[in-house]
Amino acid sequence: MVDRGASALSLPDDWPAHPAPILALNRMGSFDWDLDTGLFHMDAQAHEVFDMRPDEFDGHPENLSVRVPPAEAYRLDALVAQAMKDGSENYGAYFRLRRRDGSLRWTHTQGYIRRDGTGRPRRIIGIVRDATPELAELAAHEERTAQEEVRRDQTRVVQLITAALAHARTVQDVIDVLKDTQGLTHLGATSLVMGLVEAGRIRLIAEGPEGSFVPGTLVTRIDEPYPMSEVVRTLTPRFIESPEEFAKGYPILWPHITDLDITAAAYLPLIVQARPIGAMGLLYSDRRGFSPDERDVLLALGSSIAQSLQRATFYEQEKDLATGLQQAMLPRTIPSVRGADVAVRYRSASLGRDIGGDWYDLIPLPGGRVGAVIGDVQGHDTHAAAVMGQLRIVLRAYAAEGHTPATVMARASVFLHELDTDRFATCLYAEADLSTGVVQVVRAGHIDPLIRDEDGGCHRIPVPGGLPLGLSAEFGSLEYPVGTIELDPGHTLMLCTDGLVEQPGADLDDGMRTLTALIAAGPDDVRDLADCLIDVAEERGGEDDVALLLLRRRGLDAPRSGGRLQQHVAPGDPEALHEARHMIRAAVRAWGAKDRADEIELVADELITNALMHTEGSAILTLRVLTGSDRRLRVEVEDSSSALPRRREAGESGVSGRGLLLVDLLTNVWGVEARGGGKCVWCEFLMP
Repeated sequence: MVDRGASALSLPDDWPAHPAPILALNRMGSFDWDLDTGLFHMDAQAHEVFDMRPDEFDGHPENLSVRVPPAEAYRLDALVAQAMKDGSENYGAYFRLRRRDGSLRWTHTQGYIRRDGTGRPRRIIGIVRDATPELAELAAHEERTAQEEVRRDQTRVVQLITAALAHARTVQDVIDVLKDTQGLTHLGATSLVMGLVEAGRIRLIAEGPEGSFVPGTLVTRIDEPYPMSEVVRTLTPRFIESPEEFAKGYPILWPHITDLDITAAAYLPLIVQARPIGAMGLLYSDRRGFSPDERDVLLALGSSIAQSLQRATFYEQEKDLATGLQQAMLPRTIPSVRGADVAVRYRSASLGRDIGGDWYDLIPLPGGRVGAVIGDVQGHDTHAAAVMGQLRIVLRAYAAEGHTPATVMARASVFLHELDTDRFATCLYAEADLSTGVVQVVRAGHIDPLIRDEDGGCHRIPVPGGLPLGLSAEFGSLEYPVGTIELDPGHTLMLCTDGLVEQPGADLDDGMRTLTALIAAGPDDVRDLADCLIDVAEERGGEDDVALLLLRRRGLDAPRSGGRLQQHVAPGDPEALHEARHMIRAAVRAWGAKDRADEIELVADELITNALMHTEGSAILTLRVLTGSDRRLRVEVEDSSSALPRRREAGESGVSGRGLLLVDLLTNVWGVEARGGGKCVWCEFLMP
């Protein structure tokens, strides 16, 4: 069976002189394959490796086919042929043997190819050995490595999803985290179904595969035969490992999802503080069964998802409550104002559950006037909202009582100081006479108003201001200078809180410039413009509320009679005197007495000067239109002195009293009235 002549071929230099005993000690068998004759010689140990008796093998390699499966034989033949063809000196391979009892055992062979002087292969000498223990250990190592990798992957999935859930504020945020690439893709699931427990029922909030909604499952009872109902009832997960198990366990549900190629599902109760708040189902279309590690991961995720879902639910509930409280504090409706278009908007802060103290108000006043208020109480909590509600009411009451803008602001500051709260508030109050377009503005620590022109240009209006409400009373400084603005037909007055202006890391002036450019580029309609500004605030986000009031003077269709304007002029305040003159010119022009504007301004200036020179305290200038058989413009200057002015008679020396001669000359009628502890000097001009 063995060609001994083949032994004359030279062996490798490192081949032992007596290899058989050495190989046997290492449980290896040797073979010697004469490629010229085709005879394949094996020693006794090799026969043992192949599980063949010597009499069962006649030396021809093809007789080994009873032990070597065809696929393995084909692979080995190809390997040896390639080694001989490409000039290799050796080869090695693992292959499987089928032993006498039918079991498969892994075997390793290694051959050394001997060639003659021409390079022609003549002989292969090699070894065979049982590699089952080796491969078993390798397989076990690979299995351990694979399991460790799976555990690392699963840990990474838990970390990724948990980290993403930490940023979820709403229930929809939680669903989105689970549905995006950080969720379902890593979990290997096809889709998600989720429900919340509400009043003993389960309300579906995520429907699973698109287009797969099962009729009648939007709201289900906990005792119904659905998997989510089951896990809520039992507080234990339900792992469905095959379509057959799904169909058998839930026949009422299965017919609706047979076309979705669902092969497995994992339904988890969402439990917080030993109480089910909902259930979640992960549906799979490419797997059967769940390993213990996979089940543990899903259970851990279920706990994390339940915590996030409860947090999101609380957030939405508190947000709704806060928003409702905030809206209740704001005016329910804004009255229509003849001669003006008005738009108001409020946006709560994008971060946190707190409510703010921002507010707006529009107050109808006698004589075709209107008061516009914008304000911001310090803080973002229910206390700030409560203070805001009280402050809004008293501001409205003081304005409706007929107090001047400066008095309204001063009284509001005293009220806030006496409210026994540690909060202060910024505020801006604008009283507009739509017949004249004159707007008197007082500012308590608030940002300046903006005016948009009819042609779209927008500019900031610097207004002198006092301390924020509450602080001015605390520090004994209740002076609120009044600024006067002319609002021409088609112009829009914009009042807002700093949430629309301030941006993190940006200067307030830069924010005002950005807002000015945004208003200038916005739509003409005040409602559309308000929506545009709020949309920008929404996109930008921010930690502060936004309140906004836009008032656009419509045109000359406002009433032209019955108007009333008032201005405080303090001693030693030249700016106040300038504002009073400005108000007079605007009012006279708007009321149709432009031809007498110089006379009226001169007389009013004389009366104010007299009041400031001869009395203590400030003077109050009031302009109004009187109607009857004729139209008259009445000028009143009120002071706190009871001493009556005396007109200088002809022939008297001195300067005092000469101003009244001018008043008597230029007016149609004038007089003096006692007013409480003071007096009022008045005069009237006939108007065309």
